[in-house]
Amino acid sequence: MSDAGLQAAQDKMRGAGVAPAAIEVFTHYYRQLEEGATGLIREDSIRPLLDPPRLEEVDVPEEVCREALGHTAVIKLNGGLGTSMGMDRAKSLLPVRDARTFLDVIVEQVRAARARYGVRLPLVTMNSFRTRVDTLAALSSYPDLPVAGLPLDFLQNSEPKLRADDLTPVTWPADPALEWCPPGHGDLYTAIWASGVLDALLDAGFRYASTSNSDNLGAAPDARIAGWFAASGAPYAAELCRRTAADRKGGHLAVRCADGRLILRDTAQTAPEDMGYFTDTEQHPYFHTNNLWFDLRALRAELAARRGVLGLPLIRNEKTVDPADPTSPRVVQIESAMGAAIEVFEGATAIVVPRARFLPVKTTTDLLVLRSDAYALGADATPRLAVGEAPLVELDRAYFTTIGAFDRRFPAGPPSLRGATSLSVHGDWTFGAGVVVRGDVSLPDEGGPRSVPDGAILSG
Repeated sequence: MSDAGLQAAQDKMRGAGVAPAAIEVFTHYYRQLEEGATGLIREDSIRPLLDPPRLEEVDVPEEVCREALGHTAVIKLNGGLGTSMGMDRAKSLLPVRDARTFLDVIVEQVRAARARYGVRLPLVTMNSFRTRVDTLAALSSYPDLPVAGLPLDFLQNSEPKLRADDLTPVTWPADPALEWCPPGHGDLYTAIWASGVLDALLDAGFRYASTSNSDNLGAAPDARIAGWFAASGAPYAAELCRRTAADRKGGHLAVRCADGRLILRDTAQTAPEDMGYFTDTEQHPYFHTNNLWFDLRALRAELAARRGVLGLPLIRNEKTVDPADPTSPRVVQIESAMGAAIEVFEGATAIVVPRARFLPVKTTTDLLVLRSDAYALGADATPRLAVGEAPLVELDRAYFTTIGAFDRRFPAGPPSLRGATSLSVHGDWTFGAGVVVRGDVSLPDEGGPRSVPDGAILSG
């Protein structure tokens, strides 16, 4: 390893027009890689976060909530392509309720909050080069959406994948696009600053940002959280939920012993010998939802003081240059998590929110439940359970993983899950129209394609 690898990577980024601030951040992490940094956070260096405030116990006057939301901008991370579900376009353009996409529902949520509270509430998306065109085309059908002086998006940065053996930029002539990767969603701060959107928001009179993933429709604009955050005076806050057995692999907040600051620890930052502590839902009882709030002025001040490099903890992600080809060269992707910025801001805090604010769709199983009648969209376009508890659903990965395969097996839409406790589908099953699932249902793999007929009631 030498300066030659860094120089080659910097030259490649400049040639591609990557923002100078992003190159500075990349350089910061490259030096850490050269020094052998792993980004691991040891269990003995932290202590659990045990008693954060709870939204249900917060009492903020209505006028404070309205005022705070009036100075808030909604930022959605929208760079994902849904490749794990076989997609090659913006995941947010996937239909999720009737013919409405994630993006359509997000717009409805913003419009509903504007109407209820009489606020401007801008929506700004952070896109990648591969999601920008389709996203802006979809948003163009909402002429009332833009707020004067503000764009509808800014671009996430790109960086070279590095060969794992010598940290030089990898070359892959078969598909040069695979030589590049996003820097993780921690790039949010660099991208919003370098794009000028941070200054534009401040110039337009906005003080706070509510940030979340576009595939999490539970994270709708919330005046109560905005009011709590503004009243707290904190520069930064994270939304947390109580962990269950299903959340054992999710990132969590902890208190760093060295200085008492809140920090985020993800799976990739946990040593194998510490995984037992990481997955212990009593040891670390709250998971990080990736719904964040930050003070735009505080962010601007920190970026200026640090010359654009917040210094978020490194995540060293090792893969193959072609994810679909395990024999292709091993590469290192330098990443960071946006939630890790909690350790940057003195006085940062967190709040426990209802589980309803965490509804990410990462698999077709998640999508089936959200599309079904187990959920209903309220007047504010926020999905809410129509039953006491969401059913547990398991779909055979051999037949339901990709959107194309999934839609072919539910040609008439999802079955009714309102009366279901669980549904396990093993094998190649296609569902007819009007199917109803009640109680606990398991369909076995019978060795070939099978069909559930129209109007069938599956029970027990």
